[in-house]
Amino acid sequence: MVHFRQFLPLYFRESWRRVSRRIAVGRLNPWRFMGAAPDRLVVAPTDLRIADPYIAHEVHHGRFPLAGRVLETDGKSPFLYTGPSLGFDEMLHSFRWLRHLRADNTPEAFADARSLTEDWISLWGRQYVGVAWDANVTAQRVIAWLSHSPIILKNQDRGFYRRFIKSLALQIRYLRQVAPAMRDGEKRFRVRIALAMATLALPARPAAIKTAARNLDQEIERQILADGGHVSRNPQVAMTLLADLLPLRQTYLNLGYTPPKGLVSSIDRMFQALRFFRHVDGTLALFNGTTAQPADRLLSVLRYDESTGEPPRLTPQMNYQRLFNHNTVIIADTGPYPAGELSATAHAGCLSFELSSGHHRFIVNAGAPAFHHGEYRRLARSTAAHSTLIVDDTSSATISSSGFLGPILTNGPQKVDIERRDEADGRQGFVARHDGYASAFGLIHERSIQLSADGNMVTGRDRIAKSANHSLAIDEKTQGAIRFHIHPKIVISHDSNGDIVLTAPDGEYWKFFSPDIEAEIEEDIFFADLAGPRRSQQIVIHFIIARHSEISWSLVRTVPKPKRT
Repeated sequence: MVHFRQFLPLYFRESWRRVSRRIAVGRLNPWRFMGAAPDRLVVAPTDLRIADPYIAHEVHHGRFPLAGRVLETDGKSPFLYTGPSLGFDEMLHSFRWLRHLRADNTPEAFADARSLTEDWISLWGRQYVGVAWDANVTAQRVIAWLSHSPIILKNQDRGFYRRFIKSLALQIRYLRQVAPAMRDGEKRFRVRIALAMATLALPARPAAIKTAARNLDQEIERQILADGGHVSRNPQVAMTLLADLLPLRQTYLNLGYTPPKGLVSSIDRMFQALRFFRHVDGTLALFNGTTAQPADRLLSVLRYDESTGEPPRLTPQMNYQRLFNHNTVIIADTGPYPAGELSATAHAGCLSFELSSGHHRFIVNAGAPAFHHGEYRRLARSTAAHSTLIVDDTSSATISSSGFLGPILTNGPQKVDIERRDEADGRQGFVARHDGYASAFGLIHERSIQLSADGNMVTGRDRIAKSANHSLAIDEKTQGAIRFHIHPKIVISHDSNGDIVLTAPDGEYWKFFSPDIEAEIEEDIFFADLAGPRRSQQIVIHFIIARHSEISWSLVRTVPKPKRT
C-alpha cells in the first residue's frame, strides 16, 4: 500500500507530468502537428539488430510473428486489427521488423515495406492516440523508418516519397512536444536518441542539431551512471540503448559533426557494464527486468566493444558484485531498488545471485517474461522469484497498486551495506546486508558468499538478525526460505549419498550441501525464456526463524574428464 504522505512528491511530480503532456499535445486534431516538411533524406543510419529473412517470408504471406504471438491478417492490413497482446501491438507499430524485410532483399519485401508504411500513414498517421502514438513506440518507428528508408522508398514515385517525409516530420514534431513531459527512464532516453538522429538524417538547421545533441547529453548525464550502468539497475537497458546509440555516433562522424560530448564516453562505459553482467554462456544476468535475449543479439552490440581486459569486480553506482575464478562466475545484486518512477520495472531481489560455470548457467533468477504478460511480470518481480532469502513468503519490497503512480516498488530496502572480501590467495567474496524486512518484521538479512581461488567451491551463509531500530514482529511459527532457482537446462537429482546434484548437458556438475537443514527440491517456473515461461526446479531451504538465525550452504564443482580417443 502506498502511503499518500510518504509519496506526496511522487504524486505531485506525476500530476505535473500529466498536465505538462496535456499542454504539450494540446487539442488533438488532424492539424495539431502539421508544418513544413523537408524535401529529402540526407542519410539512412545503420540498424545493428539481427534480422531474420524467415519473418519477411511470413509477412509477405499475411502472418506477423511478433512478441511471441502471430497475427493472421487474411490479406488485410495488420493495422486494422487489435493485436493478440499489448507487446505485439507495440512491436507492430514500432516498425522494427522492417530489418527483416531489408535482409530478405527481394522485390516482394520492398513492396511489402512500402505498402505497409502507406497503410500506417493512411490509418494512423494523424490519430495521435493509442499504442501507435505512445512516445516510445513513435521513437522506435522514427528510427526504423530512417534506418530502412532505402527499402521503403526503393523505386517509389514522388508522391509517396512526399507523403513519407511529411509523416516523418509530423512524428518528429510530436516527439519534440511530448519529450519533456515523459517519465524518467529508458523510454525518454530513446525519444532523445530518435530526435538527435532525425536532425542528422533530415535537413536541419545547425541550431536544431545542437539543441538535439544538448538534450541527449542531458539524458546521458542523468541516466548513465559512472560505472556504465543505467539508473534503472536493469543490465539489459545498456544493450538496447547501445543498439541505437552506436549508429547515432557513427552517423555524427560520417557527416562530419562532433558527437554530443557525453556520447562517446558513455558508450565506452556501457560496454564495460555489459561485460560485467555477461555470464560464461554469453547471456546477461537476470536482474531487475532483464529477460531472455538471443546470444547473437548481444554479440551484435559487443562486436563494437574495443575495450580489453577482465570485467570489473563491482559496479559502484549500480551496486552489483562479480566473483570470477577459473571459468566460474557469480553475479549478485547488492543494492536498493531505484527511486520513484524508475522502479516501475525493478524487482524485489536484493541480495539474490546467479552462478554460471563452464558453458552453462546453473543458479539463476526467474527473470522477466520475454514478452508482455501482466500477471507473469508481477510474479517475476517478487522476492520468491529470486535466488535469495524470503521471510514469511513476503517480498522484501512491495509492488504498488496505485493506478496513478504505476507499479513502482515501495516499502523495500532503504539501506544496503556491502563489504568486499577478496583475499591474497585468490579467494573472492563479499558480505552484504539489507533492511527490507526491518519495518514489517524487525529483521535484517545478511548474506555472505565466497568463491574459492580455483573456482570449484562456493560457500554461502544467510543470517537473520534483529534490526536495531525496529521492534521484533515474528512468532514461533514465522518461516524463512532460501531459494536457489535452477536453470531449466540443468538436471537436478540426488546421488547415492542423498546429496543434491546439478548436472549440465556436457556432464559438468555441482553438488549442493546444506549442513544445518536438509534442502528440498521443488517445482519452479522460469519466466525468462524466448519460448515463454517454462517449468523448472529449485532448491529450497525451509526453516523457522526463531530456531535458526544462521544457515550455511555450499556448492562444489566437478568437471568431467575428457574422454580418451
